[in-house]
Formats: sequence, structure tokens, C-alpha cells
Amino acid sequence: MKKLKVGDHIVYRKQKASSKPGPRARKIAPSEHGETYWYFVDKYWTVSSVQEDGSIDVVTRRGKVHRLRADDPCLRRSNLVDELLHRQLFPSLPAPRRELEREG
Repeated sequence: MKKLKVGDHIVYRKQKASSKPGPRARKIAPSEHGETYWYFVDKYWTVSSVQEDGSIDVVTRRGKVHRLRADDPCLRRSNLVDELLHRQLFPSLPAPRRELEREG
């Protein structure tokens, strides 16, 4: 994978467990005793910073920040289909804050 840069969209496949998987759940399997289900959900995130050690910080739609290894097997760069079908799920990065100039 090419190096990621700030603003790149990524898809992170996250494993979850619950008694009622949601509509975006994939590869659903019952747990050992059948009380819950294991499944995967694709998370659509945006790279907010790249660290010197190669790890990346990503921002979620709700504004949370996660640090991930760039070589994480659950991580992939978004493709054209992701961008077209799920563009509303990728968060926008906030505009850089500019210091207000005081007129004196």
C-alpha cells in the first residue's frame, strides 16, 4: 500500500459481537453458545495525521480519533466504489483554525 497522507479515506474492518447485528454487519457467525453473534463492520474514516513511526491517526464520523498501524491487516485505502457508494460516511476534516487578528 502506498503511504497514507492527511485527508485520505480509509476503510477499517472492525470485529464486533452483539445479540442483534446491524444492517451493515458482514460475515455473521453465532458465538459458541449461540447467545450472541460475531461479525464484521466496515468503518469509514479519514486520516487526520501521519506519525513519524508510520502509524496514522484517523477521525471517525463522530469525531473520535484512533491511532492505527499503517500495516494493520484490517485497514485498507478506500476505492472508487467506496467513494461513490459511501461518500456520506467518510468524515470531513475540520478546517484549520486561524488566529483572529485584532485590529488595533
